[in-house]
Amino acid sequence: MTKPSYIQLPENDSCAFCAYLRHERPYTILSRTKDTATFVTREQRGKPHLLVLPIRHVPTIIELTDAEAAAVAIAVREAAILIDRAYAKPGIAVWQNNGVPAGQAISHVHFHVAGTLDGGGTEFGKVEEISVEETDKIAERLLAKAP
Repeated sequence: MTKPSYIQLPENDSCAFCAYLRHERPYTILSRTKDTATFVTREQRGKPHLLVLPIRHVPTIIELTDAEAAAVAIAVREAAILIDRAYAKPGIAVWQNNGVPAGQAISHVHFHVAGTLDGGGTEFGKVEEISVEETDKIAERLLAKAP
């Protein structure tokens, strides 16, 4: 049993990621297993930018079970492979935030996997949201290069 965490979570009335998984709100779900889902985010901070998360609502990395942590790690690797094949980027960034002071905005643990921008790095400032139609096109490009 995990002890209570001291991490300050964002105050979300409901979990957007869970709503996407229930298909209550439109979003591009690139892939889904019994344990994980990979989304194409509407806030593209890299080329492209994906989110990998456990299906079960888990606020932070601390609450993941060993099996969930393993499944998420494999899904992160698979997302990186897809980005590498479809976009041939010279770098792939992976990051994960826990708690408001660390930049977590949604209280459902998720990992960012992003190909580098044309000038290098990723964008951590404000980015314009793109449409679901645009994220669907990114998903098509990624899946066309899937093994």
